[in-house]
Amino acid sequence: MLSERRYNVLFLCTHNSARSLLAEAIMNDPAMNRGLFTGFSAGSHPSGRPNPFALEQIKKAGLPVEGIRSKDWNEFTQPGAPKIDFVFTVCDNAANEVCPVWPGHPMTAHWGVPDPSNVQGSDEDKHRAFAETWRQLALRIGLFAGLSLDKLDRMSLQNKLNEIDRKSTRL
Repeated sequence: MLSERRYNVLFLCTHNSARSLLAEAIMNDPAMNRGLFTGFSAGSHPSGRPNPFALEQIKKAGLPVEGIRSKDWNEFTQPGAPKIDFVFTVCDNAANEVCPVWPGHPMTAHWGVPDPSNVQGSDEDKHRAFAETWRQLALRIGLFAGLSLDKLDRMSLQNKLNEIDRKSTRL
């Protein structure tokens, strides 16, 4: 059984410029995390800068953008890095990449969502794409944050994590 404590959650995407940054912001929203989770994000090939539409979406949700930055996932394998309890890939490319060996062997799941950065068209079209990505990630993170982690064994929890992606793609 997992105990009732604060959990560190790492969201991965290739460039760490949009989806994973949105997920980090959502996870760090006190209304979402209930004081139980701290969100982080990283990428296998970080772009080095957040997508401006991602920052706008975070601000639109009333959340701070201070500290939001594109970073390499190796930051979380170094001595002194936060111990990661959960790793979620939020883009298809990162799901197929060979991830580092995470200290402590966190639970993992793939929660792929379409990349809003790929949307062509007007700024309005791009804003809509980022809002939809936010909605999909918030749905998954909300389902995750609502789990009774202290009442689930590791196998049951892994099944629930995998089910979140399947369940949310139908909504």
